[in-house]
Amino acid sequence: MPRAFVLINVESGSEDDILRELRNVEGVEEAYFSYGVYDIIAKIKAGSMEELKEMVTRRVRALPKVRSTLTLIMMEE
Repeated sequence: MPRAFVLINVESGSEDDILRELRNVEGVEEAYFSYGVYDIIAKIKAGSMEELKEMVTRRVRALPKVRSTLTLIMMEE
């Protein structure tokens, strides 16, 4: 099963709302606040690479107040 870490930048002050929404998205295994360049880090699991792509583009990036993302696809566990 493909997995990825998604590093997320959000609008200032919306971190709590985005984190709460992410934790309710099917396929998001973990999501945490981060201090530094990125605001939130999420670990996502999908059934296929196509499904992973859909999750990132249609479920994570489409959340209101998400400004940008960087997706790191894990090759091996």
